[in-house]
Amino acid sequence: MDPFKTAKEILENISNEVIDSPELLESFRMKYLATKNIIKPLFGEMKDVPVESRKEFGFLLNQLKQNAEEKYQQWKQYFEDQRKNDEQAQIDLSRPGDPILLGSRHPISIVTNRIIDIFVKLGFSVAENREVEDDWHNFTAMNTPQDHPARDMQDTFYLLNSTEYLLRTHTSSVQARVMSSQKPPIRIIAPGRVYRNETISARSHAQFHQVEGLYVDKGVSFADMKQTLLYFAQEVYGPDTKIRLRPSYFPFTEPSAEMDVWMGTETEKNKRLTKGTGWLEVLGCGMVDPQVLANCGIDPEVYTGFAFGIGIERSAMQQFEVGDIRMFFENDLRFLSQFKSAF
Repeated sequence: MDPFKTAKEILENISNEVIDSPELLESFRMKYLATKNIIKPLFGEMKDVPVESRKEFGFLLNQLKQNAEEKYQQWKQYFEDQRKNDEQAQIDLSRPGDPILLGSRHPISIVTNRIIDIFVKLGFSVAENREVEDDWHNFTAMNTPQDHPARDMQDTFYLLNSTEYLLRTHTSSVQARVMSSQKPPIRIIAPGRVYRNETISARSHAQFHQVEGLYVDKGVSFADMKQTLLYFAQEVYGPDTKIRLRPSYFPFTEPSAEMDVWMGTETEKNKRLTKGTGWLEVLGCGMVDPQVLANCGIDPEVYTGFAFGIGIERSAMQQFEVGDIRMFFENDLRFLSQFKSAF
């Protein structure tokens, strides 16, 4: 068989090959370009071609491969363009678009961010720190040494085989770290998750969130604290809101107080919310105990301060009328999707 003649016949066949469908294009590729194509054996016949004709024969073989590849790519592009045009022709531009589903803020985040915004306006900065804390920053620095009865107020999660490290029971540990590392004036709020070994029910949980505040400087008084918290209450509950401070006890403040806001008893909702008294308990507060300042390296003879703590879950339950605290932790989309309006 004359290899020149065979090569020229294949070249002519490539030119004359009819391709009018993707299936025929694939047959063309298998015949001329696949691993076992009909051109490949001709390269093995190069040794039988006279030496003076090998250059011409090699040029012919390269032309075969080039023509086959060009024709394949040309028709491949044609069929791809045709498919795209067909798809575009089927698109109904008058149809309404698919809705874009928006996520929602978690109600705990909504309340936390609102509280942060209020105190940032007063010059407070946000301080955050670890949730796994050591005993000194969580308890001892806050005036609750090992034998102090105040430790019985908080059931603590300690790390396995450790009496030194624990899951923080309040974000007061953040205040201790800030006071130990910064010089007054200090004006911070410390939002975050805390943990206590409590029975989970509709009203309590083993994990919850707080926003605690701290202001330490020269000449800080109880009156400063009251005015700050009055501003907070009026921002949350309205400009005419009234507050009262009742004596209370916290190991790290002296004197200590609970702050209530006047909700009234005009509506059935407020009667139920305030248990008929008209007063709603909102937060705990007090003047920073001088021993706490001393524990953190701040001279209590020069500086004074006040602190407060707000329970986020409790505020969220009141604001959104949620009757079960467990709903905040169950990740039920049916529940969470209701808060889109607060995005």
